[in-house]
Amino acid sequence: MTCAACATRIEKVLNRVPGVHANVNFATEIAAVGFDPAVASVDQLIVAVARAGYGATLRQDAEADRKRDQARKAAEYAATLREFIIAAVLTAPLLAQMVPMLTGGGLFSAGHTDLLPRWLQQLLLATPVQFWIGRRFYVGAFHALRGGGANMDVLIALGTTMAYVFSAVVTLLGLTHQHVYFEASAAVITLVLLGKLLEARAKRGTSAALEGLLKLQPRIVHIMRDGVLVDVPLAEVAKGAMFAVRAGEAIPVDGIVREGTSSVDESMLTGESLAVAKNAGDRVFAGTVNQQGMLRCEATGVGSTTLLAGIVRLVAQAQGSKAPIQRLADQVAGVFVPIVIVIAILTFAGTWWITGDATRALVHAVAVLVIACPCALGLATPTAIMVGTGRGARAGILIRNATALESAGRLTMLFVDKTGTLTQGRPEVTAVTPAKGTTREDVLGIAAALEAGSTHPLAQAIRAAAQWLQQEAVTEFDAVPGQGVAGRVPSRDGIARLGSPAFLTSHGVAIDEVTLAPLLAQGQSVVGVAVDARFLGWIALADAVRPTSARAVARLREAGIEVVMRTGDHAATARAVASAVGITTFGAGMAPGDKTAEVRAANARGIVTGMVGDGVNDAPALAAAGVSFAMGAGADVDVESADVTLLRDDLGTVVDAIMLSRATLSKIRQNLFFAFAYNVLGIPLAAFGLLNPVIAGAAMAASSVSVVGNALLLSRWRPPQ
Repeated sequence: MTCAACATRIEKVLNRVPGVHANVNFATEIAAVGFDPAVASVDQLIVAVARAGYGATLRQDAEADRKRDQARKAAEYAATLREFIIAAVLTAPLLAQMVPMLTGGGLFSAGHTDLLPRWLQQLLLATPVQFWIGRRFYVGAFHALRGGGANMDVLIALGTTMAYVFSAVVTLLGLTHQHVYFEASAAVITLVLLGKLLEARAKRGTSAALEGLLKLQPRIVHIMRDGVLVDVPLAEVAKGAMFAVRAGEAIPVDGIVREGTSSVDESMLTGESLAVAKNAGDRVFAGTVNQQGMLRCEATGVGSTTLLAGIVRLVAQAQGSKAPIQRLADQVAGVFVPIVIVIAILTFAGTWWITGDATRALVHAVAVLVIACPCALGLATPTAIMVGTGRGARAGILIRNATALESAGRLTMLFVDKTGTLTQGRPEVTAVTPAKGTTREDVLGIAAALEAGSTHPLAQAIRAAAQWLQQEAVTEFDAVPGQGVAGRVPSRDGIARLGSPAFLTSHGVAIDEVTLAPLLAQGQSVVGVAVDARFLGWIALADAVRPTSARAVARLREAGIEVVMRTGDHAATARAVASAVGITTFGAGMAPGDKTAEVRAANARGIVTGMVGDGVNDAPALAAAGVSFAMGAGADVDVESADVTLLRDDLGTVVDAIMLSRATLSKIRQNLFFAFAYNVLGIPLAAFGLLNPVIAGAAMAASSVSVVGNALLLSRWRPPQ
């Protein structure tokens, strides 16, 4: 693909195949296609692309595809560089003839003085550039026209051919009084090649963050075999293998520490500069760096199942996606080339009719064809997205797609869960208040049995407090999300229940409100235990507020975002946490369905909503929100479950993600403005004869480079420390 019109053409052709929905990204050269296998096939898709005048291959192995793409692009770059050098050498003598024009006739003059014989200009200089170096434009134009479309190659081939053929006719007929424009056709081709070279170099920088992530994983692993360390290639490491990591080395695969104590630099994952202490039982991740002692670990994730591989996969997916803001540029690119050709024809006819000078009319028309640039339109959005998502990945902010990136920057209301979001997410049992005739052991034992299979933080805290008790197996288990659980415990006659006061009351349990009130007044989470209708006691739990939550809420408010807390905890607990972090709007005792209903109601009012949660109990609300944020995925390799995944357990990273999104959107708007303004201003200037075709060619080449260069400025973005 040579310009945005190519990408638009391929996208239209693919979407005409029954059961297919495709997005084609010009910057990454990738088509993401969803299709119904019962209706279409991969072979049909490839044939459709071929009929449009292009080629396609199926991406299967990410690493192999990456290496193949790098090799192909390196070869293309080398070939283009070689052709540019040859074209520059041949064009230089032709451009030398423009010196009198620039010094005497004016920058926009169409005339020049012949310093070289015209037959020499044509045969030895212009012809090789036009038909040997410039053959790529003819080939590209032929394929595009054969497929029923038109692209930048059509404009370049048409414009330079008009200038060359006119000059050749003048030369062959010996019309010495008539100017020739061999230097214009040759210079345009040379300058376009230069633009392609600069564009390719700049585009390498857009994927620098992704390339940097890929280089973090070492290729050699120290495997433990019969008590001896043996170095083996990374590809040979299997899940369950024991490996060692020395001080200063990068960890090769995901694993669990079995022996040793150290600290690990995880900044490449989380953006957190402070090292994380690691002891037996702690998790380690591929690409992070062991700073101190040796660690002996068991591999839990290798190859494509590591957290690093998931990050790379997610970033690549995001960089290949298309933002809604790009729709206008795509629509323009789809009709851009035909419109430009019509404008060029009208320019030629109008100038000739007004001035009576066919030569001047031809020069003006050629300038129109040459200055028009659909490339800038095609690069404006995807290059900014590539840089923004790559930079976010280095800061522990993983954005699933361009739509999420755009939506995050427009948020006006953010719903937040309490547990694990505003608080540490690791509550502890602070009090056990048994009813009369019941012991503390009875209350904890039943509660721990009912919570045996749960991963909820409150359940983990209860099990930790009861770990010294013998656990019983529960049968007839039943759970009511956000309210409580029930089941039959062997040592008890009847159905045991654990849950909120309202949950117990709804099942006919007469709760002890006298002992409940002081616990709730302290802002603690309280759950009750009962067997059938008999109340056994209360368990109080507390979860400390994160030290960074109050500052994060303040930053969100400064950014113009309303923060709303919704939690299933008691009102007193919610009030205490909300007060501590500075949230004025909150709700308590809410089931997952209630949270979802509120998010949907806000959406219906036209509010751009976001939801921050743990991705488990809050899954419905996360799905309903305009943008879903999942915090702390470093402990869970599934980094593709939310729109935005934050690898650090800190609400401040949500603010960072929003600021990154806004910075990226700002670059996209700047690029689109420049791309549209360039064409809106440049084409009329060329049509009215205010631009020489050579100057127009230089401006066209510079437009794409400037758009990519502006996007690269995003690489300077840093989250505040």
